[in-house]
Amino acid sequence: MNDEQRRQFIAEVWRRFEAVQDWAIANWPDAAHPLSSSDFVESRKEILSLGLPPGQRLHLVPQQNVLEPEQGGPQYEDVTPAPWP
Repeated sequence: MNDEQRRQFIAEVWRRFEAVQDWAIANWPDAAHPLSSSDFVESRKEILSLGLPPGQRLHLVPQQNVLEPEQGGPQYEDVTPAPWP
């Protein structure tokens, strides 16, 4: 895929995402807690990262040699950051 094809693809994904976002905001059933465009920030970052070279894309760092709970690994991992000193 060349750069022009990639840009066209990302532009089309962005256009479709905006349409889905607008629909979701307009049709969200919980009026007490409405959606806003800020609820979609991380999704926008992921879409924009499609334009980056594969080594620079947003992704979680894969953990090496982590066992699943049924394999004897931890059933819970505390991901709460430590408080400031």
